[in-house]
Order: sequence, then structure tokens, then C-alpha cells
Amino acid sequence: MRKILSAATLAAILLFTIPAIYAAPPVASKGAPGTIVIVFKDGHRQSFNLADIERVEFPTSEVAVTSSTAGPSRGHFLGKWEVGDGAGNNFSITLQEDGNAMRSIGDVHGKWAYVNGEAQITWDDGAEDAIRKVGSRYQKFAYTAGKSFTDIPANVTNARNTTPKPI
Repeated sequence: MRKILSAATLAAILLFTIPAIYAAPPVASKGAPGTIVIVFKDGHRQSFNLADIERVEFPTSEVAVTSSTAGPSRGHFLGKWEVGDGAGNNFSITLQEDGNAMRSIGDVHGKWAYVNGEAQITWDDGAEDAIRKVGSRYQKFAYTAGKSFTDIPANVTNARNTTPKPI
């Protein structure tokens, strides 16, 4: 009788623990601290621990923007921009399709990339500029050598694309 009872107890334990072992980890509906929740088109959610994520990449050719209020596209930044230098004077920044950039002050070369809805330019002299849409206007955010695009800018000035179509 004891063996039958032990076998029945063991079977009950296995019956309830095996599904729990293979069950998916609980998903936070609003996101717990230190997590990111991805909501898929079919409505299901998946939570990821931020400590496990190195980076998130969005290949531009695969990301579909469906909102009509979406920010500017990469093409909005192509051309010659008139921007301020922070001291009341203007100069130009030219952004080319191939990712090259030129600055008229000092005739400095750089590279630019479309990142998070803005043009981020890294100059060969170490300085960085970002052209961002702020409300209905564009502004140039200047960063001195050694600073990053998330630091406080050295100056912020208006920016205007003088060649609205690619050059």
C-alpha cells in the first residue's frame, strides 16, 4: 500500500511540476523596472531584461513608419544647410547621400548618419553637430570635441535647408 501511495504522490508531483518547468517566464504587462516590453502586431507581448541587451538595431530598409506625424526621413537632411555658429554668424553644412559632410568654417570634412530622426555629424576635427527637428523648425546642436550627442550642447542655433532637394 505504501508503494502505491508513494507512486501516486510522485506522479502527482511530476504532473504539476513538469509543465511549470517548460512554461515561459512571466511577462510584465506594463514592464517591470529594468525591462523592455515588445508588443507584436498580433497583440502578444514579450519582455526582455535590459541587462541582457547589448543594443537595439533598426535597419532603415526594414522599419515601416506608419504614423503620418512621423519625424523627418533621411532624405529631409540631404543638401546644404545654413546654420549658426553660436556667436551670431552663419556658416553652411552640406550633407551628401553617400554619408559625407562638409563644413564651410575651416573647410572641414566629416561623416553623417541618420540616427533616431536626426542628422548626426562627426567632424574630422573631433567636433560633432546634430540637426534636429524641433517643433516645426530645425535646429543645429553643436558639441565640442570629446562630447557626445547626449551631452549638453555648446550652442543651439536655427538650421535651414537652403536646397530642399538633394544636391
